[in-house]
Amino acid sequence: MAGTDYKAAASRYDGRMPYIRCGHSGVKLPAVSLGFWHNFGSVDDFDKAHATAKCALDNGITCFDLANNYGPEYGTAEQNLGRMMNMSLRPYRDELFITTKAGYDMWPGPYGDWGSRKYLMSSLDQSLKRMRLDYVDLFYSHRYDPETPLEETMQALVDIVRQGKALYVGISNYPVETLDFCFSYLKSRDVPCLIYQGRYNMMDRRVEKSGILSACAAAGVGFTAFSPLNQGLLSDRYLNGIPHDSRMARNFFLKRDVLTPELLKDLNTLNGIAASRGQTLSEMALAWLLRDGLVTSVLVGASSPQQLLTNINAVKNIVFTESELSDIRQVITKY
Repeated sequence: MAGTDYKAAASRYDGRMPYIRCGHSGVKLPAVSLGFWHNFGSVDDFDKAHATAKCALDNGITCFDLANNYGPEYGTAEQNLGRMMNMSLRPYRDELFITTKAGYDMWPGPYGDWGSRKYLMSSLDQSLKRMRLDYVDLFYSHRYDPETPLEETMQALVDIVRQGKALYVGISNYPVETLDFCFSYLKSRDVPCLIYQGRYNMMDRRVEKSGILSACAAAGVGFTAFSPLNQGLLSDRYLNGIPHDSRMARNFFLKRDVLTPELLKDLNTLNGIAASRGQTLSEMALAWLLRDGLVTSVLVGASSPQQLLTNINAVKNIVFTESELSDIRQVITKY
C-alpha cells in the first residue's frame, strides 16, 4: 500500500516540542496539537492531509484531535485518519494520543445528537470502525445536553473507559455551572476528567471570563484550546483585507462582515507587537495562549505541512514582558 515506507523522523523528540502535564495525570500533551476539524475531510486533498499528519509526528506533535462529524462529509475526517493509520501511522500508534468526540448532529432521529448514553456509545463504536482503532486515548462529550440528566452522560463516559474503548474522558463546550458536578462525578468513580476543551483565543476569552479556566486548574483538569487563531483572523491572512481564496471569502464559517475597519486596525496593531517579538501574528497568538500554564495544548487546523511548521514556531518564545502583555490587553480588551 502506498506510503508504507514512511519512517517518522528520528529527531521528533529532540526537545523542540514542549510536552505539558495535563492536569493531575500521567499524560503530557504537546504544546501544539493537530486538529482535524477542517482540511481532513472527503472534500479535501487526502495526500496533502496525509503529509500534514506525518509532518506533525515528525515534529513531535503526538495528539490528533477529531470528532464524529468532522469532515465534511460527516465521519470522513475519521475515515481519512483510518486510511493514514493503515498507510503509515500504525507502527506509531503507541506514540499517538488520538481523541474523538460525540455530542453534535451526526445521524437522523432522536439518537444521533446530544448526550444520551445510546448516542455516545453508538457513536464511539462507529468512530472506532472509521478510524480502524481498537480504542481512543480520549473520548469527549462534545457539548452539554440540557435535556439529558448529567448523571446519564457522565456514567456513559465512565462505562466507556471501563469497556476499554477509551483510556481517558473529557468534556467540551460545557457551561461553568456544570463543571463541579461533572468533575466530582467522574472522580468519585475513578475515571477523572482529563481535559476540558473550549474555544479560546485573544478575541474570544469567554472561558477566561466565565471562570472555566480557573475551575479546571483548581480541579486538576487540563485545558485544550480550539480556534486559537479565531478561524484565521489572528494570522497574516486578513491584514490587508479579504483574500479571494480565504475562508472569509467563502462566507461560511467566517463571515465577511466580521472584518470591520476597527478590527483590521487592531489586527495590524497586534501584528506590530508580534513583529517586535520576532514573531508572526499567528505565532504570537498561539504563544499568548501558552504563556501562563493554564492551557495544556492549542489545537491548530493546518491546511499544509508548511502552515503547520509555521504554527509550531510559536513554541520557541512563549514568554511575554509585562509591557507586551499591557500593549496586547489595550487592543483585545474590547473583544
